[in-house]
Amino acid sequence: MRRLMSSFGVAGTLAFVIAVTASASLVARQGGAALEESIPAGENFDKADFKLWLPDGQGAIKAILVLVPGSNGDGRPMADDPVWQAFATKHRLALVACRITDKPHDQNFIEHYVNVSHGSGQALLDAIAHFASRSQHPELAAAPFLMWGMSAGGQFNYEFVAWKPERVAAFVVNKGGIYYSALLSPAARSVPGILFVGGKDLEFRTQTIAGLFAVNRRAGALWALAEEPSAAHIVGRSRDVALTFYEDMLPLRLGADAAAPLRSIAEKPGFLGDLKARTFKAMDEGGAPNYPTAWLPTERVARAWEAMENEKPF
Repeated sequence: MRRLMSSFGVAGTLAFVIAVTASASLVARQGGAALEESIPAGENFDKADFKLWLPDGQGAIKAILVLVPGSNGDGRPMADDPVWQAFATKHRLALVACRITDKPHDQNFIEHYVNVSHGSGQALLDAIAHFASRSQHPELAAAPFLMWGMSAGGQFNYEFVAWKPERVAAFVVNKGGIYYSALLSPAARSVPGILFVGGKDLEFRTQTIAGLFAVNRRAGALWALAEEPSAAHIVGRSRDVALTFYEDMLPLRLGADAAAPLRSIAEKPGFLGDLKARTFKAMDEGGAPNYPTAWLPTERVARAWEAMENEKPF
């Protein structure tokens, strides 16, 4: 260290130490690398901690898969999940796993932090901007999102789409209960989504999500309602369906690079899922029923949806 001091001087040594520290925080993980970031408490949240995982290999990241856990949970371990990592590696995605928590309050079944326009959404964007700089992947700062979340995580996703629809390529709602927005904007309704419910979940959750779906689908939302009949308040098979959905959305929604505007998707061609018959058909076949139907972007997604609805293998 004395030699370093004499060679570099105090300023040079400080720069060397900072560089080594930053390098040490970029840790190899199952063929990739991880960084962590924290944002100070804000208006509607207490803690906001994030973990970035990047796949090995050269070239720009195409999109960010945002992973949000249930109520006040720590979702950062999801960045180490081999299923998510394999999917990210295959499609050249970054994983950003979140831990966002409420400040103490009396009604803890209401998560204030999912109301993203009041600060928690900006915390996510700020963390990603920091990751873009620290990881030497500047494209992350503007990269589109695929949003996964369970329970309150799905609520966060829904409200993020309501707030910043231009940033989201596709999203899921997954068995959540409390939402702050009802009828979303035309831009938000054009973001492809799947809203999952469990047939054995609490009725107030399933009714809430079904209501959000119905009002937005009536206004042309490119969304599906998907029920897993035997599922309670669990992930169940929703991740399997979501992976198929995300994989089909990537080539349809992404532009030439991560900074390009997301491509819009027309409702036709597509498929309609009959929520009562639990079957689907191509939209151009006509004869839609007089009750809400699921919008399904591809036949592969439609078949996965039908398999879940009927509890059959994919």
